[in-house]
Amino acid sequence: MLKTPIFITNFKTYEQATGQRAVDLAKIHQEVADKTGASIAVAVQACDLWRVSQEVTIPVFAQHIDPVDFGSFTGHNLPQGVKANGAIGSLLNHSERRIPEDVIINTLACAQKSSLIRIVCGEDVAEIEKFAQFAPDFLAFEPPELIGASGKSVATEEPESIAEAVKVTSIPVLVGAGISTAKDIEVSLKLGAKGFLVASAITKASNPKKILTELVSAF
Repeated sequence: MLKTPIFITNFKTYEQATGQRAVDLAKIHQEVADKTGASIAVAVQACDLWRVSQEVTIPVFAQHIDPVDFGSFTGHNLPQGVKANGAIGSLLNHSERRIPEDVIINTLACAQKSSLIRIVCGEDVAEIEKFAQFAPDFLAFEPPELIGASGKSVATEEPESIAEAVKVTSIPVLVGAGISTAKDIEVSLKLGAKGFLVASAITKASNPKKILTELVSAF
């Protein structure tokens, strides 16, 4: 299991975090992890899993996997495939890649078979409570209206919802949606969060190393 609190940067498909730039950004995360001792990971595109995982020792996640096994599944993200290419786990049901409930359940089973750490994303407290019944390793709480919001975060706009999400499950809850300051981190940790799922605050920063260092300093 990952050391908590854990800070995970989702590279999404941003230009600043694709190909060689994904490697360079992952190396920055490695540098900050080594310097601070913070638990830091990255979630990269499937096409970048191998190259990134070969260049860093911090945990690398896939952004999505499909509920398939070896066989005739052209175009799918095979759980065993992402594992073989260096991923230790995967995000599931991110707000930008929502999947039906039955698919979540089947994908969790396939991921467990491949010994992948499973992070299921939920948009509200009700989803966090429902998805907790499927026994993932982590739950990520991300109200979609605050994802990528400028100057706003779930910690500033809806802090009570973080406490509620933590209360409804014994599974560690990660917090996302607009998290961009050390204060956001501090507030969320006090409310029971065990980690963070962040994207643009790091990937689009002019100095991602500086921002990442400031954020994990709140640990």
